[in-house]
Amino acid sequence: MKEDSKNFVLFAVLAALILFGWPVISGYFFPTANPPVTKIEGGQTKVVPNPAADPTSDAPGALRDRRIVLAETPRVRIDTPALAGSINLKGARLDDLILKRYDETVAKNSPPIHLLSPAGAAGAYFGGFGWQGDGAPDANTVWTATGDVLGLGRPVTLQTTNAAGQRFQIKLSVDENYMFTAEQTVANGGTAPITVRPYTYVQRAEKSPDPDQWTARVGPMVVVDDDETNLEWDEVTQAGSRFATTKGWAGFTDHYWLTAIIPDQRTPVDLTIRRSAAGRFGAEALAQNPTIVQPGRAAVQTVRLFAGAKEVKVLDAYAEQLGIRNIDNAIYWGWFKVLEKPIFYYLDWLFRLVGNFGVAIMLLTLTIRLLLFPIAQKQFASMAGMRALQPKMKALQEKYKEDKPRLQQEMMQLYRTEKVNPMAGCLPMLLQIPVMFALYKVLILTIEMRHQPFVGWIRDLSAPDPLTPVNLFGLLPFTPPAFIAIGVVPILLGVSMWLQFKLNPQPADEMQKQVFAIMPWMLMFVMAPFAVGLQVYWITSNVLTMAQQWWLYRQHPSMKVATAK
Repeated sequence: MKEDSKNFVLFAVLAALILFGWPVISGYFFPTANPPVTKIEGGQTKVVPNPAADPTSDAPGALRDRRIVLAETPRVRIDTPALAGSINLKGARLDDLILKRYDETVAKNSPPIHLLSPAGAAGAYFGGFGWQGDGAPDANTVWTATGDVLGLGRPVTLQTTNAAGQRFQIKLSVDENYMFTAEQTVANGGTAPITVRPYTYVQRAEKSPDPDQWTARVGPMVVVDDDETNLEWDEVTQAGSRFATTKGWAGFTDHYWLTAIIPDQRTPVDLTIRRSAAGRFGAEALAQNPTIVQPGRAAVQTVRLFAGAKEVKVLDAYAEQLGIRNIDNAIYWGWFKVLEKPIFYYLDWLFRLVGNFGVAIMLLTLTIRLLLFPIAQKQFASMAGMRALQPKMKALQEKYKEDKPRLQQEMMQLYRTEKVNPMAGCLPMLLQIPVMFALYKVLILTIEMRHQPFVGWIRDLSAPDPLTPVNLFGLLPFTPPAFIAIGVVPILLGVSMWLQFKLNPQPADEMQKQVFAIMPWMLMFVMAPFAVGLQVYWITSNVLTMAQQWWLYRQHPSMKVATAK
């Protein structure tokens, strides 16, 4: 009786540590999910606004109306299948960019994402090209353009000439995605040599509103050859961090977006990340060696600027086709990249096959279970053997209940004699842990999973389940705190785990029995804040496991008879 009380106390302490300590640990190491995009009120699904997505004049702290700022300077319009916006001819800045493929929210009338905004408006964020040197154009130079629209297959050349006769040109083109190419030309029409150093830059007024997390890094990023450095926002100083390289790039990553300056990969440059006295963040690529242009001659250099969504296939194509090293790692895959990317590509292929990412996750689960089927058969045989041993184990417990060391020795001897491995049942679950972690990273990292619906009220598989019985599925006029707002899908997960545990052999130790009895409901609370897509994977896996057990019982009736005995 004393031992049972001790076990119960230990179990209660363990349960409390898991239930209350896990949210603290997971908040840092395993961010649970993307913010919810919908909420249930009055039995209706309502869209949650996303105020950080578009810094308009209505945003708190707005400097001036964004539309007024855009109208103050001459501009060249941008229009491609993926992008809209304009180029500021004053300073040759790319400071107005809209991502056509992505909306702020899941609402049907939601505006698209505004990635770049001009100086003077809230959330100023822009990039550009230029030169250092005497007579070079500056931020106040107003350029002329050869066209009024920059589009796919429609490049535009910006040009200006100074009083000494030097002509500066920037020939801009853009591909079908998010890569701008700038061919910078200096033609010396004067009578004396000139010395210039071309540069490319990106500047943002404030750090990203997205949280910088252990599993989803956000902030300044620099690649030097094959080495990449992710800087914390607070690490950026006015003096700046400088990196010398020939093959590299620098920029800023948000959770789903990226701006990156990519210098000529044959020219030695200094990549610098710095913070101004006013708190603005900047990334710059400046040629290390000055270019001397003789009278009557010209110098040309080609650079690139990426501004857009971190789509997996797009970044992989840039890394492979353009030789931009590690730009695919702007998506923070981490150590499990070798497993995460194959899972993403297979999941994406399934999605294109069935048209629903939730169904694709279920098919992914089925694939994993089929691959693990031989191991699961051994697991099932071990479980059946353990069930058949229950009478003998209980007899040993009665015989050696006062001698715990002897009991352990006799039980191990029983396992050897009956050729049963009590740990075999854990192997399939252990093998699935890396898969589940990789899927978790895919769900929270890839923009392809953003705002992907499943069925009914589930409008985003990368966010938690918004429907909970705590407020009678939204009928009661209050929003429960996240700690108790257990959604319908997590409840189904707990039920599926409880049913699965009921089919497994009961452990001999009473404390283990208590742990297994409460574990499904504890995991229900633990998993509730995670992405619905991860819960769908786990539920499907549990259902397939139970179906597999039923099928194996039909194929091997002797196992069922042994279990019954």
